[in-house]
Amino acid sequence: MVNYAYLDHNATTTPRPETVRAMTSVLGRVGNPSSVHGPGREARKLMEQARTNVAALVNASAADVIFTSGGTEANNLALTGCGRQRRLVSAVEHPSVLKGGGETLSVDGNGIVDLDRLDQLLLADNDPALVSVMLANNETGVIEPIKDVVAIAHRHGALVHCDAIQAAGKIPVDIVTLGVDMMSLSAHKIGGPSGVGALIVPGMGDGTGAKLNGQLFGGGQERGFRVGTENLPGIAGFGAAAAAALASLQDFARLASLRDAIEKGIKDIEPQATVIGEDVIRLPNTVCLSMPGTDSQTQVMAFDLAGVGVSAGSACSSGKAKASGVLKAMGVCDDIAGSAVRVSLGWCSTESDVDTFLEAWRELYFRRSAREISSPAA
Repeated sequence: MVNYAYLDHNATTTPRPETVRAMTSVLGRVGNPSSVHGPGREARKLMEQARTNVAALVNASAADVIFTSGGTEANNLALTGCGRQRRLVSAVEHPSVLKGGGETLSVDGNGIVDLDRLDQLLLADNDPALVSVMLANNETGVIEPIKDVVAIAHRHGALVHCDAIQAAGKIPVDIVTLGVDMMSLSAHKIGGPSGVGALIVPGMGDGTGAKLNGQLFGGGQERGFRVGTENLPGIAGFGAAAAAALASLQDFARLASLRDAIEKGIKDIEPQATVIGEDVIRLPNTVCLSMPGTDSQTQVMAFDLAGVGVSAGSACSSGKAKASGVLKAMGVCDDIAGSAVRVSLGWCSTESDVDTFLEAWRELYFRRSAREISSPAA
């Protein structure tokens, strides 16, 4: 849309030019990466270059990357393929993790996982466990203490899966430094195409990593961990986006100033406005804020009419007339949780987008205030 301020990049971000070029080039080719003839070998070469690029984004080895149909499948593969029946997952995980079942790890008022509770649960039961905690929350942007999670889990012989889908390409992510046993990524969160993701298992290439069982039956693609002919255009686009995101990682940090401008602008209009997680380290692009008295879905629709795209929590849970499960897990009161929206900036966001949002927020806020004045409570 012309002059539309799209601020829902955590749902899906604008495809990068590099992505479009890579996918367009591949769409004009023929060749199955599993074929041994010339076109097949060329297709395989393109796919392996993409694998190298995706691995480099998080300082992984290309041999440890398994391509999937997206972040949801990557999360599912980690949870169901690791062979661990006992699972401990944080209360603020993406639905693709939470719905996999398991014991829930509580979080504090900022959304930070309770490390003491994790230690207690692992100490109380010796069954081999999988712990799944995301690196950065998709709704609040709050960053979890993954290295501490790993230290506790490994002390008790548990594996750690980390959903890094919202963090990769926005902040430096080093899978070696974090020490996790599995990590999920998704292309469309970094400027790549929808429908492609990856599960990275450090040490899988040389046989020293966590053991994983494929969940599909078919050919031997992706070494049997994710069978089926690979989505070559999508994978090529993923690789191009990963390379571009890594090269421009420092530029992404500029979004922190735009995020701060949004928060300051809102507080200038209404000093009592609530910014969720503002006291802890967050992604540079994410703001979760509340306009008490106006429910989330009403705000989303009003902003859309004003030419601004935001969301009410996770896009994977949109259309549900209930408060965010993430905010409820954080203990946020119903009034604030039910009137919270997420504003998420992307690699192409501008100051103009911020100005447009703030003007729309101001107009909606004062329209609501005018209604309250003209219709006082009896």
